[in-house]
Amino acid sequence: MPENHRKIITFENPYSPITEAYKTLRTNIHWSSIDRPVQTILVTSTEKKTGKSLTVVNMAVSFAQLGKKVLIVDCDLRKPTQHEYFMKSNRNGLSHLLAGHYQLEQCLCDTHVDNLTLLPSGTIPPNPAELLESDRMVKLLEELKASFDVIILDSPPALIVTDAHILASKCDGVVFVVRSGKTKRELAQKAMAYLNYANARILGVVLNDQKGMRREYRFGYGG
Repeated sequence: MPENHRKIITFENPYSPITEAYKTLRTNIHWSSIDRPVQTILVTSTEKKTGKSLTVVNMAVSFAQLGKKVLIVDCDLRKPTQHEYFMKSNRNGLSHLLAGHYQLEQCLCDTHVDNLTLLPSGTIPPNPAELLESDRMVKLLEELKASFDVIILDSPPALIVTDAHILASKCDGVVFVVRSGKTKRELAQKAMAYLNYANARILGVVLNDQKGMRREYRFGYGG
């Protein structure tokens, strides 16, 4: 395990109350999709610094601990962070795949977590929205579905750029992350309206940094 990786609580302490909360999130996602299976999950938020990317990592680990083959796709082609959690290079990744510069096997990274693979964002491109909206992105998701049980996409916040709206229509469901005491209700409602307009299937809302709990590891889940 990398010595300087960002802390992943579900991996480092699989029996903690925090990890149990992520297991609850995993279970709620499962039960919300009995009639309509969910394989691709988009995670987004209203603004920056909500704990969105951290939620992606811990969700992914939680699914991987069930023995599922899980892939994290860092679709934040503007300010990527997923490679930092696993101490991986961001030199090759999603942006290169969508631009046609590399093959998939050249960009996938094994992680120190069993059953969990990472597709980093790659070099930040000048046209993120156009790449994510391309036919190549649709074809890539179909290719990934053949190899992984659960695919979790980390996208930029929904109110800042259009990337999340573009991706929402390509995924089976969306998990929306808000931060207690920081995310304003009217902005969250506006972001949800945008996602609904994009025909997103909202699976639930994760509440990070709830009052009386420490840091963004603690959260509540609402369907």
